[in-house]
Amino acid sequence: MNVDANRVKQPGVAGLFYPADREACAAQVDACLKAARPASVDAKVLVAPHAGFVYSGMVAGTAYATLKERRDIINRVVLLGPNHRVGFSGLALSTAERWATPLGEIPVDLDAMARLRALPGVMVADEPFAQEHSLEVHLPFLQAVLGEFSLVPVLVGNAGPEEVARVLRECWGGPETLIVISSDLSHFHDHETATRMDGEAAQAIELLRPDLLKDQQACGNRPLRGLMLEARRRDLRVTALDVRNSGDTRGNKERVVGYGSFALEYAETARVGDGDRRTLLDAAVASIRYGIQHGKEPNVTLKNVSRPVLAMRGTFVTLTLDGRLRGCIGSVVANRPLINDVVSNAYKAAFADPRFPPLTAAELDRLDVEISILSHQRPISFDSEKALLAALRPDRDGLVIGDDGKRALFLPTVWQTLPHPRDFLLQLKRKAGMADDHWSDSFKANRFTTETFHRHFG
Repeated sequence: MNVDANRVKQPGVAGLFYPADREACAAQVDACLKAARPASVDAKVLVAPHAGFVYSGMVAGTAYATLKERRDIINRVVLLGPNHRVGFSGLALSTAERWATPLGEIPVDLDAMARLRALPGVMVADEPFAQEHSLEVHLPFLQAVLGEFSLVPVLVGNAGPEEVARVLRECWGGPETLIVISSDLSHFHDHETATRMDGEAAQAIELLRPDLLKDQQACGNRPLRGLMLEARRRDLRVTALDVRNSGDTRGNKERVVGYGSFALEYAETARVGDGDRRTLLDAAVASIRYGIQHGKEPNVTLKNVSRPVLAMRGTFVTLTLDGRLRGCIGSVVANRPLINDVVSNAYKAAFADPRFPPLTAAELDRLDVEISILSHQRPISFDSEKALLAALRPDRDGLVIGDDGKRALFLPTVWQTLPHPRDFLLQLKRKAGMADDHWSDSFKANRFTTETFHRHFG
């Protein structure tokens, strides 16, 4: 295929942000990938930093190392990043048909670009791309881990979250499509301040709370906010893979830039690794043992644990004794790190569930512990009880209902004993203290999904 040389986007920051020599570039990318701290994730979306490789390459490598097993699946990358040099409103596309790096050329998905050009708020302009680094620095990583793929490069200017979400929605695709959001975190603070600010930004991203992400906490705040909107709609779960700053990677701690890598997976199929499951179950068991021995909830010491067990998550811990419910307490909304939530809810399920007396040491050998990690809640649209029942997905949906100050929740595991939507909703109404025939225009229902795993107490 012959491509007009004028339609090839040549590297703008090779030799500045990363090596211009092919072999040196490949070697530095390989070193960053080998130094990575990859987690077990199946990411639909990655968020990665865009500084020079010597500063943020190891953090970016942690994100990209998660893709190695999907080299034969992913064949298209949708890449969004913020503009740094040329201001504009909305989102921008270039006229390039291929993008070049020292590792070779990448074809642009022209069909996708044509669809995006038709969206409101999207313009075509090459000038903002000329020396912009926020997209370019990701390409050598993608070439190294994916080999051949097509590219949909989008620069985000002064655009609102809905504008960004609309672009993402248009080219979301299936398993063949990876979405990458380019962003660094805080800029030019001392190490202590940056660590605090970046931790707050990471929590906002994991909670999918665009309202909590401040402009100064991420240069890619606009694409990130749009991503968070669409991720909530699609029931994605975020895990911070690595959050550090240039004081950690290069040593100077007086004026640093923060970096973070994040993975977004479909919550319904997301799984923490086997080792992390053991860590969480061990923590639940230890919390209950501590409660038996000391009569209070233990403090959590976070040492030598992986990033996934520190993610902001809501959980429920369910205890069964000889197969019968013995306690169940949880957090409907994520408000603390996963392992902290598990420890607290395990203690409360054992000793503070008002439906049962406190657990005793004599019961421990007959106890089973189950942990459910909740996704973010999503509202269900309906105009009648019949419509709500039709919208429910047995064996998949957890459900929260509320009306007139009354509220109740069922985990998806409840479908095992109440397999019919009408019975499921009826019993949930009763749990909330509502009449069986209760209905009103103010009745609300939210669905969520869970990752659930368990083990015998011993």
